[in-house]
Amino acid sequence: MIAPSILAADFSKLGELVREVTKAGADRIHVDVMDGHFVPNLSMGSVVVKGLRPVTTIPLEVHLMVEDPGRFLDGFVKEGADTLIVHLEVLADPRPMLEHIKKALGKKVGLAFNPDMPIERIEPYLRDIDLALCMTVFPGFGGQAFIPDSLERLKKLRALVNEHNPACEIEVDGGIDARTIGSAAGAGANVFVAGTAVFGAPAGPAAAVKNLSLLASEQMSW
Repeated sequence: MIAPSILAADFSKLGELVREVTKAGADRIHVDVMDGHFVPNLSMGSVVVKGLRPVTTIPLEVHLMVEDPGRFLDGFVKEGADTLIVHLEVLADPRPMLEHIKKALGKKVGLAFNPDMPIERIEPYLRDIDLALCMTVFPGFGGQAFIPDSLERLKKLRALVNEHNPACEIEVDGGIDARTIGSAAGAGANVFVAGTAVFGAPAGPAAAVKNLSLLASEQMSW
């Protein structure tokens, strides 16, 4: 499943580009939200989700790279977000927020973690989430190179997910392109966030989505 990240898109053509990747078979749209504190960059707010909701019928997932995700949940839900992803690093006990997103807000919930977070830290929460987001770069800026050590981390995560919650999706975000998506898929991922590889592709976003989807599907042997 391909999740184009609009962080890499030309915002002057955002609606047109989202329609294009939707038609090409993208499975969801990935919206990166940064507060300049948890990560050293600032990005979009709920107004972007509001603008995108009439443009596409596929799910909008919001990746909250922020120190206080609870402040933003209601706003994104109001504007049409389907999945809310929060970071394990900023939550002493993630369960109350995970439960709030699923039960009170009625949305899918993801738990993200950075490359320096031990995989075992997410294990206690796998039964509580719909998606585990394994960052394969340190978040904050698009266009970074995939961290090779991520493959072993993905294999460990796949084993834990299969043990505790096989329905949980494993998403990867960071450096995903035609060269890395196959190995990430083979290691256990089944959702792939791609920004520059989609919106910066010489052949265009539609062709990139189709090619990445094919490359990933060829390597999913787990």
